[in-house]
Amino acid sequence: MTKIFERPLYPYARHPDQDAVSPVRHKVVIIGAGPVGLAAAIDLAQRGVPVVVLDENDRVSFGSRAICFAKRTLEILDRLGCGDVTTAKGVTWDQGRVFFDEREIYNVHLLPEDGHKRPAFINLQQYYFEQFLVERAQALIAEGAPLEIRGRNRVEAIGSHPDHVRLEIETPEGPYALHAEWLIACDGANSPSRRMMGLDFVGRVFEDNFLIADVIMQADFPTERWFWFDPPFNRGQSALLHKQPDNVWRIDLQLGWDIDREAEKRPERVIPRLKAMLGEDVEFELEWVSIYTFQCRRMERFRHGRVIFAGDAAHQVSPFGARGANSGLQDVDNLCWKLARVIKGQSPDWLIDTYDWERVYGADENILNSTRSTEFITPKSEISRVFRDAVLDLAETQEFARPLVNSGRLSVPCTYDEGPLNGPDCAAMPERTRPGAPMPDAPLGDGWLLDQIGPGFTLLAIDADLPDSPALSDVVRLKATRAQAPILAERYAGQSASAVYLVRPDQHVCARWQSFDPNAIASALAQATGQNRGASHD
Repeated sequence: MTKIFERPLYPYARHPDQDAVSPVRHKVVIIGAGPVGLAAAIDLAQRGVPVVVLDENDRVSFGSRAICFAKRTLEILDRLGCGDVTTAKGVTWDQGRVFFDEREIYNVHLLPEDGHKRPAFINLQQYYFEQFLVERAQALIAEGAPLEIRGRNRVEAIGSHPDHVRLEIETPEGPYALHAEWLIACDGANSPSRRMMGLDFVGRVFEDNFLIADVIMQADFPTERWFWFDPPFNRGQSALLHKQPDNVWRIDLQLGWDIDREAEKRPERVIPRLKAMLGEDVEFELEWVSIYTFQCRRMERFRHGRVIFAGDAAHQVSPFGARGANSGLQDVDNLCWKLARVIKGQSPDWLIDTYDWERVYGADENILNSTRSTEFITPKSEISRVFRDAVLDLAETQEFARPLVNSGRLSVPCTYDEGPLNGPDCAAMPERTRPGAPMPDAPLGDGWLLDQIGPGFTLLAIDADLPDSPALSDVVRLKATRAQAPILAERYAGQSASAVYLVRPDQHVCARWQSFDPNAIASALAQATGQNRGASHD
């Protein structure tokens, strides 16, 4: 049977742009049909913004690559129209176990509260994740959405101008050029776009290597995240085990720094390592093998004129913690509603600059957490290792030590504290739903809160009136009472008798009050849409 990553999903076809006398101008061009580029294309197309995706390949990624997708990513996929199929295919999990040597020192529950539509995490091979996004994009195209995916269109040169970007593109039938009013570079960690523009990362590359092996096998391990420090099958190093669909298991093995990377990927080196871990009698088949190095780096800025970087093209973190693809989807979630408003003339150009502020802030948070994980997993001195091992010993019996154990702080969405779009706060309400925070889901009526947050701005009221106001005519309104929705009220009103929230299109809180004040809300809406600031970009 031909596997999904072995067949073209968006094969090359000659486009009229290739025969145009002068370059055709497009509103938005996206480079890269990975998870981030496809999600951005779907988001923009659903907002009525014409978008063209260019990719040098014509099929989804080989190997599972990113496998661990967080609750927030699944909520974003719900808005994009493919949350159900992705969740259904994925392996759901919310338990993590940590081992030191041969001992389990503790386990953790990642979503201890009820009242959420989506689980804490699913494991899913990246090729399935991309397949579902491609199929969603193709369904939109069939419905007439302004979206194209051009396979085997490799961008060779980028020329940045004040009002557009020029692209030189190579295809199986020769080169052509086109113009983009906006370019989103989603072409991965080795981003050719970044290189063509003479841009680079700042940050750290850690002196360690890790083997990734996707193994097909029948096994009775539970559906949990298992992490080992100093296991008997990989002495002095670490290991990680995850279950994926189709009886595929992800195994990460720390190898150290001074290795022959190509030699370590050969089956004759990989198989003995896996047998030492799994047992000599366990039958398995290698599906994919790779070697990676911990990197915690980002671009200084994610916006450069009319070129915007997202996902791994903009930032890199070590994979422990599942912060790569998940943070890339949060980039898309942050960017696309802003770009759509600017393109439609609803907001000034400055609104795009807030993408840079907020997602650089998010990248720095991810890099900080990832760096701390890396330093705990791979101590760089003997005293650091002694400290690490003492913490692990204590954690087996002493609860106070468990927060110090860092096998990869798992991905959570970023709260944009002091962000440029935040409005007034109300200290009487819960901290978790303060301005800048992503909205926690909750049951509402016969469905879920986040499913009812519109593509624009939303007012959410709990035991408060929402009278008509001409200045807020385009804002979706949701009302609930504490009696009707107690979980919602607990998460959003807390001890306050009533609450009114202004919510952004990306389901982050703009501002909150105890009662409806049309002038205050209109002012916060102007702040959140960039109306209170002038245009500024390089």
